[in-house]
Amino acid sequence: MSDTIYVVGHINPDTDTIAAAMGYAWLLKERDGVNAIAARAGALNAQTSWALKALGLDAPHLLADASPRFGSVMQRLDSLPPDAQLGHAWALASRTGGIAPVVNADGTPYGIINGMSLFKYFSQTLGPRPGETTVREMMSAECRHAADTSVPKFQANAHIRDSLNRILRDETDDYWVVDENGRYLGIARQRSLLNPPRLKVILVDHNEPRQSIAALDEAELIEILDHHRLGNPYTHQPIRFTVDIVGSTSTLICEQTAEAGLSAPPPIAGALLSGLLSDTLTLTSPTTTERDRVAAERLARWAFVGGSPLAGETVESYGKALLSAGAGLSNREPEEVVNADMKAFEGGGFKFAVAQAEVTDIMQLAEHLRPLAKALDDLRDKKGLDFAMLLVTDIVRGTSRLVVTSDPPPILNDLPYPPLPDGSRDAPGVVSRKKQLLPAVLGLLET
Repeated sequence: MSDTIYVVGHINPDTDTIAAAMGYAWLLKERDGVNAIAARAGALNAQTSWALKALGLDAPHLLADASPRFGSVMQRLDSLPPDAQLGHAWALASRTGGIAPVVNADGTPYGIINGMSLFKYFSQTLGPRPGETTVREMMSAECRHAADTSVPKFQANAHIRDSLNRILRDETDDYWVVDENGRYLGIARQRSLLNPPRLKVILVDHNEPRQSIAALDEAELIEILDHHRLGNPYTHQPIRFTVDIVGSTSTLICEQTAEAGLSAPPPIAGALLSGLLSDTLTLTSPTTTERDRVAAERLARWAFVGGSPLAGETVESYGKALLSAGAGLSNREPEEVVNADMKAFEGGGFKFAVAQAEVTDIMQLAEHLRPLAKALDDLRDKKGLDFAMLLVTDIVRGTSRLVVTSDPPPILNDLPYPPLPDGSRDAPGVVSRKKQLLPAVLGLLET
């Protein structure tokens, strides 16, 4: 675990976030020999699921928070059944540092034999005046008689921090670690629980703590690779920090791969191409740069080779299929629409969120507007925000409508998007949350 590095993007991950995590984890292994694992901070959206299925790739490991868990500090020590002779426990304890776990036949913990439990057993057996009982006789007793059965149990996936007060109050040095069915997995020592190893994390496609996995401050942040505005977290030591003006994080990973003289295997190249085309709306978004076009050409060359899952595709054909896979409002609940691609921000003393949904026909918004507005209000209230927005983008016509929560701050009345009779705002030509909508919102809030 101490050598493992998790590469993870923002919560509510989009295709570029997932692709960047998978692509950078692959590059770190291939180029640097690092034990990197791609992770995700939330559920996949429809577009990303479609892309991974088309590429034959599994979803990255789910990493909802970075807080150390009991499973990260346990040791799976050998164990004995309750009817084993105490002499066997003595021999086992000499190899484990002084303890012998006693486990029932069904895998559940029975008790732990250690120096204190042995002393109590001998005291009870021999009394204040030892008689004729020999050491051999004592060592032939069953382990069940000398085991401490009051040792606390913790599930492997439970957070250590949630039980720290109890651990500090206890006079116990060792604890059971069990699975969700209560079966023995290992032993956690108190000294390890009080100083657990920090999870090593690399953030991709974001750098703002509000968009990161929970308990990021409990992790060891070692690198950030991103293409968004700065809002970076506090770090205990210098880290590698790459933020560049390109249309996707996948572009940056493609460039690093080429600089290392490597080529990504077709599925990984396809994932990176998916992230690039998704974030740049198939190279039509105003965030698109010449570097993105070069990266798309290179990734297409790697991904569309014969025998690959995308053989025979072109950037245009694959991009159209990819964007269509994630577009539409009819097949999703309003709550899913406003949460699937939502990012939280702070500016001018306001806390707010901006969600984005893609459609192939902006006219379909009319029949979904009322439930979407309610879901947006619910999102604002649940997250404790000042307001929330939903940018509904027509990826065919390159235009958007903006839906804002009820009772927004009056300053938002000055947004350069005229209100429409249905309560939404017209945002012609706006397709980028990052480069077009967010600067307009922050420009008002921070004046």
